[in-house]
Amino acid sequence: MEPTATKAYLKVKDHSVSGEVFELVLDQELHLLKTEPQPSPENLGRYYESEDYISHTDGKRSLFEKMYHAVKERALKNKVKLLSRFQPAKGKLLDIGAGTGDFLVAAKRAGWQTEGIEPNEKAKTIAAEKGVDFAENLSSVADHTYDAITMWHVLEHVPDVEKQITELKRILKPDGVLIVAVPNYRSYDAQYYGSYWAAYDVPRHLWHFSKTAIKKLFNAEAMEVIKILPMLFDSFYVSLLSEKYKTGKMNFIKGFWIGLKSNAKASSTLEYSSHIYVIKNDENLK
Repeated sequence: MEPTATKAYLKVKDHSVSGEVFELVLDQELHLLKTEPQPSPENLGRYYESEDYISHTDGKRSLFEKMYHAVKERALKNKVKLLSRFQPAKGKLLDIGAGTGDFLVAAKRAGWQTEGIEPNEKAKTIAAEKGVDFAENLSSVADHTYDAITMWHVLEHVPDVEKQITELKRILKPDGVLIVAVPNYRSYDAQYYGSYWAAYDVPRHLWHFSKTAIKKLFNAEAMEVIKILPMLFDSFYVSLLSEKYKTGKMNFIKGFWIGLKSNAKASSTLEYSSHIYVIKNDENLK
């Protein structure tokens, strides 16, 4: 990225794996937060080595995990419905950061031709057992291959955001649709929990986006955000985890209340805990 004015924003601890402290630095032009220092690619993997990294397992060990997977089932149906709404012709779908493959299984059932990309071998093995097919990496994909690309809470993990967006533009068909979901550090639950906000998830989350950041980053590649939708469940999930980080225990009542309050405030501010961005090519932006 071109250097712009930055300032220190917040110090945040890695609550789930290392206990190390990282700094969030604000890009004042993009309204984008960057985690510093960013782990080197060879060291990044160790920060994912946790039994609690829920998207890499199908675990249902605790009430929290059982609740997560119950809500996930409904969310999968809604994601497929959303995708088909903006790309009704269906066709070829790539899910980047496919995890254990459940979204791709649901999309295939709905008539999509599906492929995934997933760097975590444990999650990839679980997905493969469900019949999920994988592309090796983005650079191996031919130009204009996919009718749709999805990234559900993945863009925040990508070391080079600009390069990633350039590749997304390249492999998406000219009339294709891209769906990106990311946390929103400008939400009420983020402001309430501060350094304990679970969606900072440093250093696994290398970037922390606002609506301004997403629009500007994709506009730079002649891609336009055509719709922004809330992920209403995320405020509850993130608030429950944040309560655990803040108090050392899972306070369901307090977490639920803050999640509810966050969604209520967002009904007027439009700053939800997480947003889904529907993005399409727009050659007029060139």
